[in-house]
Amino acid sequence: MPLYHNEDQAMLAETASQFMADEGAIAKQLRHWRDRECKDGFGHALWKQMGELGFTGILVSEEDGGLGMGHVEAGIVLEEIGRNLTPSPFLTSSVLAATALGHASADLRGRYLPGLVSGDSVFAVAVDEGPKHRPERIACKAERSGNGFKLSGKKDFVVHGASADMIVVAARTSGSDGDADGVTLFAVPKDAAGMSHDAVRLVDSSIATHTTFDNVELDGDAVIGEVDGGREVLNTLLMAGRVGAAAEGVGVARGAMDMTVEYLRQRKQFGRLIGEFQALQHRAAHLYSEVEIARAAVIKAQQLLDAGSEKAELMVSVAKAKVAKTAGLSVREGVQMHGGIGMTDEYDIGLYMKRDRALQEFLGDAYYHANRVAELSGY
Repeated sequence: MPLYHNEDQAMLAETASQFMADEGAIAKQLRHWRDRECKDGFGHALWKQMGELGFTGILVSEEDGGLGMGHVEAGIVLEEIGRNLTPSPFLTSSVLAATALGHASADLRGRYLPGLVSGDSVFAVAVDEGPKHRPERIACKAERSGNGFKLSGKKDFVVHGASADMIVVAARTSGSDGDADGVTLFAVPKDAAGMSHDAVRLVDSSIATHTTFDNVELDGDAVIGEVDGGREVLNTLLMAGRVGAAAEGVGVARGAMDMTVEYLRQRKQFGRLIGEFQALQHRAAHLYSEVEIARAAVIKAQQLLDAGSEKAELMVSVAKAKVAKTAGLSVREGVQMHGGIGMTDEYDIGLYMKRDRALQEFLGDAYYHANRVAELSGY
């Protein structure tokens, strides 16, 4: 498979690029909502516009009203989101939750997917139960109660948790915390009695929650997939989210690089443009090469995931680890080559560094995925 976009994908990229640059620009979205201390951290009007363009339903099947596209196409949108630092629930809603709902009953899909496709609904996913991403251990419990379940426990850093119309929750229905089996996914509506949120603002100004479930009553229809057999669906949605986060990370790396190169072309020192200094040219060239390698790794992972390849899991972790390193390099080089102004809030390069830090931790950092690569490769 070629590691570049076909004609239709290139057209989608052009549309997404123009839309995010015009409507999702940093001053218009990120700074606007951050400076107003918006409780959601993003604009619902922009989310509605994304629905009108069809972006929100990229991974939703045509049968359920979506576009029925794949992870390559979702990644195109995410890269432009990252490039412009556009705050939106696309990753949590249109990638993670949409992937989970693709394995749900017709009733659940009919209840939630139309709102997602139209841009009227926001979803979140609650998996982690500590400061680091460790989905192998799930302690939040769902016990049988009549014809349904009673959910108890706590989930940490649920991105958009307080804004979500529904949260996909991974809970333990049998076995012990570290067992692979005995996990079930539930669709928990926002008005569920006993669910509470402690909202926190992350370093990139997005909003996450520590969400507590205090004997939340759920009927049997809230189950996504099979009872005790949710690990496979969970792994599928995590792979989708990880490669999606990697795609957004490529966008962050690109945005920081483009801003830095433009600065090198304009800033003068000692009577010369600093971009004329060979040392800075070498650093910029090296950064460009690393970003292109990271993008190739992401596209390969997306293609394998869309093809249902057994190698997809390995390549997704390769991509997530590579992008984490590359985006980190890009934002550090950006701040350093900007000099003192790079340390000020009034200049946007620092915002790229903050988003990179949040993305690196989301669904596993570089060390987590490097370990997974070693394990999956048999080392």
